[in-house]
Amino acid sequence: MIERKSHLDTRAISLLLVCCSFWGLQQILIKTTVTEVPPLWQASIRMGGAVVLLWLWCLWRRVPLFERDGTLPGGLVAGLLFTAEFIGIYIGLQHTSASRLTVFLYTAPFVVALLLPRFVPSERLRGMQWVGLALAFIGVVVAFSESFGHSSSGQLLGDALALMAGIAWGLTTLAIRSTRLATASAEKTLFYQIAVTAAVSPLLSIGLGETWSISYSGYAWFSITLQTVIGAFASYLAWMWMLRHYPATRISSFTFLTPLFALVFGVVLLEEPLTLQLVLALCGVALGIVLVNRKTAPVAQDESAESVRRAN
Repeated sequence: MIERKSHLDTRAISLLLVCCSFWGLQQILIKTTVTEVPPLWQASIRMGGAVVLLWLWCLWRRVPLFERDGTLPGGLVAGLLFTAEFIGIYIGLQHTSASRLTVFLYTAPFVVALLLPRFVPSERLRGMQWVGLALAFIGVVVAFSESFGHSSSGQLLGDALALMAGIAWGLTTLAIRSTRLATASAEKTLFYQIAVTAAVSPLLSIGLGETWSISYSGYAWFSITLQTVIGAFASYLAWMWMLRHYPATRISSFTFLTPLFALVFGVVLLEEPLTLQLVLALCGVALGIVLVNRKTAPVAQDESAESVRRAN
């Protein structure tokens, strides 16, 4: 039986900070590698490599991936949604700026907070928690506001794809928590997503006319290796484990840190300027996350009620 907690403990918060910081760094890695390695071909290599690593991990840990347990429908839905998210991000970046895409992408936690409680009542947020979620989102908007207003041709399509990616991200979490995947291992849940993406990405890469090669610089392969081993395998596996054990609405609020970590790494690694906007944004997101994750008695009561219902 899965031990599901009603709040985030020190282990969960530590894992979330590590994951979000790496995902922020990963944005820098993709940004500095995409000029050499086409985006969807880059995603194909990442996801294909992650499938191999996950399969080896499961062999070592003796985690079954192919047993019939009723998770296939939910797994395929989650895999297709996960793929749609990456399609929206990579193709959307060709039509809109990274700053605009980031703001639309991080509507995902609102999708989770609005829809998931309809299926899992214990995931419902209270008034002050909604304020925290909105404050964290505003922090992201503030961080990117300087370039958010810059327009480009075909931008409406890019914005729509970014919004699609955000919705797909939120719906992926919904599929994981509201279907039989909620009882599956973290490894199997991740396998569905990266396997489907690894199968679809090369076809899209060919359709978009990307040039395939393996003759890249040492830095490009170093970047892709980090994105594969830590990003698509280790951090995503940790995320699936957390979705299995902690409230999805609360851990989703932490993802607002990812784009801000990307800006911080830009300051540290790319010598980009540290602005007052970034400092204010970090404060806003931090305060918002604290408000979302405040312990409240009603939540605990709902969790107890849900446990009783499941036991009966």
